[in-house]
Amino acid sequence: MLDIAIGHRFGPDGPALDVAFTAPPGVTALFGRSGAGKTSIVRAVAGLLKPDVARIVVGERVLCDSTKGLWVPVHRRRTGYVFQEPRLFPHRDVLGNILYGAPGRSLSQDDEAIVDMLGLRDLLRRNPATLSGGEAQRVAIARALVSRPDMLLMDEPLASLDSTRKAQILPYLERLRAEARVPILYVSHDISEVARLADTLVVLDRGTSMAAGPAVDLLADPALARHIGALNTGAVLSARLSRADAGDGLSEIDLNGVRMLVPQVAARPGAALRLRIPATDVMLAATRPEGLSALNVLPVRIVAVEDGRGPGVMVQLELADTTEGPVRLLSRITRRSARALDIRAGASAFAILKTVSVAPAAIGGAVLTPSGAPLSADGTVP
Repeated sequence: MLDIAIGHRFGPDGPALDVAFTAPPGVTALFGRSGAGKTSIVRAVAGLLKPDVARIVVGERVLCDSTKGLWVPVHRRRTGYVFQEPRLFPHRDVLGNILYGAPGRSLSQDDEAIVDMLGLRDLLRRNPATLSGGEAQRVAIARALVSRPDMLLMDEPLASLDSTRKAQILPYLERLRAEARVPILYVSHDISEVARLADTLVVLDRGTSMAAGPAVDLLADPALARHIGALNTGAVLSARLSRADAGDGLSEIDLNGVRMLVPQVAARPGAALRLRIPATDVMLAATRPEGLSALNVLPVRIVAVEDGRGPGVMVQLELADTTEGPVRLLSRITRRSARALDIRAGASAFAILKTVSVAPAAIGGAVLTPSGAPLSADGTVP
């Protein structure tokens, strides 16, 4: 558990930082526009920025308490820090770079497990100059983990990678999320990364924490659309794979009893999946439409309608036929359409999702190879 409360002003006329939130075990994503304060928070937690007022506690260790004059220096904070660039030592091989973070001169049994988790076993004797961007970043993550940190700070770790390299490293980060025993602060401006990796989300706007809580809930909250961005807002759904091959390059998934078709996923039936469906990819109809190319037409109940600043409104929906708890979507439509369809809380409607709107790279556990073939989470092409 990581408790953070920070108040700081960058110069007399500069921007201010005023945030307070708790990061439970798992991945806590800091999300916001450029200048929202994401990196400043990470630097304060690491001890690289000394705030005017702050209290930072990891577990039972108080790292900073300005009311008591307590400030633990950087080298005693036991933090693992992963930057945008790997920053590997060019004169050391991969093993040497990893061992730089280790307390001993050889890999312990736990360190060996980290090497295997990040798929580095065959790279240990390679020179950093021969690594791809994704491979080098995995080495940087391993180096941070073998230092036995109390927390892991990841500041835009995929920002310098192209889409192909990002797709290759995301499954390793998913595994890290599942197996790491420390809180992870993850900074990103990429909503697809956040939706795929985050357990907890902190929404930042101009140095202020606007909301903090489960990522699944906040990303589907229409009231936060103005802070997240209308194009970034959407539902994050947990599902199970029903049929890997439903024909025509599609897979069938189960959303609490509701069946849906998505681009083919390279996983076994029953596998847990995480999907993101942007609000802009969900259309609404008052009655069930006929003769559409869209394969997913789902009955829904309207939960809430949030008026936007422009011509659009954000509509929160709940799938009608679920068997275990609610499944919520968001739809962004024009205000004129909302009036014409009589969109209001409590009314029934139909949500129309184009199958292609659910990008394969946004499906947890399945990414794309450069050739476009599905790649499974363990990095093998089936």
